[in-house]
Amino acid sequence: MEFLACSRGREFVAGGFGGMAGVVAGHPLDTLRIRLQQPRSPMAAPTSALRMAQNIVKSQGPFALYMGMGPPLATVAFQNAVAFQVYALLSRAFDGNYKKNEPPSYKSVALAGIGAGTLQTAILTPVELVKIRLQVNTARKPTSSSDKIGPIKEAKGIIQREGLKGLYRGLGITVLRDAPAHGVYFWTYEYSREWLHPGCRKSAEGSLLTMLTAGGCAGVASWIVCYPLDVVKSRLQGQGDASPKYTGIVDCFKKSVQEEGLPVLWRGLGTAVARAFLVNGAIFSAYELALRCFFPQTPDQVLNTAG
Repeated sequence: MEFLACSRGREFVAGGFGGMAGVVAGHPLDTLRIRLQQPRSPMAAPTSALRMAQNIVKSQGPFALYMGMGPPLATVAFQNAVAFQVYALLSRAFDGNYKKNEPPSYKSVALAGIGAGTLQTAILTPVELVKIRLQVNTARKPTSSSDKIGPIKEAKGIIQREGLKGLYRGLGITVLRDAPAHGVYFWTYEYSREWLHPGCRKSAEGSLLTMLTAGGCAGVASWIVCYPLDVVKSRLQGQGDASPKYTGIVDCFKKSVQEEGLPVLWRGLGTAVARAFLVNGAIFSAYELALRCFFPQTPDQVLNTAG
C-alpha cells in the first residue's frame, strides 16, 4: 500500500510527544477522578472534587495529587505512539477509496480508532492498574523514604501475589472501554477540526486554537461515551488482591448500582470532562506541532494521516 511506504513512523514519534504532554497536563485531575470513583460508605457525605483535593493535600501533601504519575509518564510515550501510528495505518487500510493527498473518510477514521483503541490496551492495562493502586492509597503522608510505595514496588508486589497475569487484571473492561471510545475520539477530532477550519484535513493546516479546541472536544466526547465502564474498571483494578469485593465486570456493575444507585456510574464525570478537555487539547496540539516541526512536508507530500 502506498501509504505504508510514506508514513516512515512520523505518527509514532509525534504520538509520543502528545502522550507525554497529556500526562503532565492532567494527572492531578486524574487522581481526583479515580478517588471519586471508589466505593464509599452509604452514610458518607458526598464529596466534591475541590474538597477532595483539599483533603488530599492536607493529609498527604501536594505531591499526592501526582501519585501514580510515574507509570503512565514512563510508558505513555510508547503507548500513545503505538495508538497514533496504528490509527494512521488503519485509517488508510479501511479507506476503500484511498487517493493520494486525500484524507481518509470519517467511517475509516472511526474504524481505525476502534482498532487502535483495542490494540493499545495491551500496553495500557498494566500501567493503569499500577497507577490506580497508587492513586487509591489513602495512607497518610509517609514519614520516611522507606514508607513510600512507588510504581516498581507496587508492580513487584502484584507479580509476587498473582504472577504476571495479575498485571492484566481489568484487561477485558479496558478493551470494552477503549475500543468504542477511541472510535468516537478520533472521529470527533477530525470532524471538529474540519468544522472549525474547513479544508484543514486536506491541507494539514489549522491554528493552535483549532487543535486545542478540537482535541478537547474529542476527549470530552470519548469520556462521555465510556464513563460508566470507566467507573467499573477503576473499581475492579483498585480493589485489593487479598479479599476482592467484586468477582467480575457484571458483579461490580450490579453491586455498585445496588449499594449506591445509578448515579454512581457517573460519579466524577465533571472532573473527568474537565481533565479530558485539558489533556486531549494538549495531546493533539503537541502531536500536530511535532509533525510540523520534525517532519515538515511540501504541499504535494501532505497525507494528513493524523487525527
